[in-house]
Amino acid sequence: MKKSINDNRKIGRGRPATGTAPLVGVRMTEELQDEIKAWAKKQEDKPPLAAAIRRLVELGLDTTKPPAQTTAKTADKAKDLAGDAINHMADKSASADEKASRKRRLISGPEEFRSVRVDRPKKK
Repeated sequence: MKKSINDNRKIGRGRPATGTAPLVGVRMTEELQDEIKAWAKKQEDKPPLAAAIRRLVELGLDTTKPPAQTTAKTADKAKDLAGDAINHMADKSASADEKASRKRRLISGPEEFRSVRVDRPKKK
């Protein structure tokens, strides 16, 4: 007996492969989902929920950028720039002592905010 020809090959049936990444199921409250959806709406490309969750996780895990820290050199430069700006705006008719006093008050900031400044050491 002659062999029959098998003509039943699968040709593109079913859902296409989605990649090799395993599926991870996560339970989350509706409130959290609503927050994620609101964040996604603010994005330019308006990603769907799954893509928004992946992007937020990637952003949360991104440790390539170290937290910004103020160095002494940067602080000194900022202080000099602030002093130059204050000198430029200073009242020309005031005495040198009055100008210096005003400049010190402006650089140190209002009294009510001095206690919450983290860049200045606490006075004893």
